[in-house]
Amino acid sequence: MSASFLVMPKRYGRKWVVLPILLALLGPAEAEGVSGSEASLNDKAQFVSAIAAPAAAQEKKNPTASKASKHRDASQAAAGQIVRVLATGYTAGVESTGKRPGHPQYGITYSGVKVRRGKLSTIAADPKLFPIGTVLFIPGYGYGIVADTGARIKGHKIDLYFPSTKQVYREWGKRTVDVRIVKRGTGKVTETMFNSIISEVLASEKGIPVSG
Repeated sequence: MSASFLVMPKRYGRKWVVLPILLALLGPAEAEGVSGSEASLNDKAQFVSAIAAPAAAQEKKNPTASKASKHRDASQAAAGQIVRVLATGYTAGVESTGKRPGHPQYGITYSGVKVRRGKLSTIAADPKLFPIGTVLFIPGYGYGIVADTGARIKGHKIDLYFPSTKQVYREWGKRTVDVRIVKRGTGKVTETMFNSIISEVLASEKGIPVSG
């Protein structure tokens, strides 16, 4: 192998990897021309560049496309989609929120609605995955509406509201569950909206048992 070939990586970056293939196709005579003539070498390098540039561009696109296919963007999540999450439980108390009864924000979620456990319970989630107002059906828990967030609730994690820590441990603990998106949120939920959402969910979910 010639000395001029050895310096190719330094001079032409990653494009040099195509050169051995070209040399094999061109044959011995042309190969000698590449190693012996700087002008010929430049011609070949330009040809290599023309081939390598589109490949490099495609290489940059593929990882993004691959990630998009494996990890679907949250905006694509729709009603009826099943998502596997790690579900834990929380309360309105100091052990979960740092607030005690008497605090002006005690029992108030990030969205502004009060915490509740019933036919439609308040839950916390990552709004990047489940926007505020999203209604989920959680097996073993029932219907939950994303009204809260949490510093540790990121990605495929949700936090389910319970009135007391005893209920958290006795009724739930920590589970991996496949939740179903019943209604995708718009990023907002209010007390006025809450009751109408319950009616809407129950009307559209006839035949499915409701917990609470």
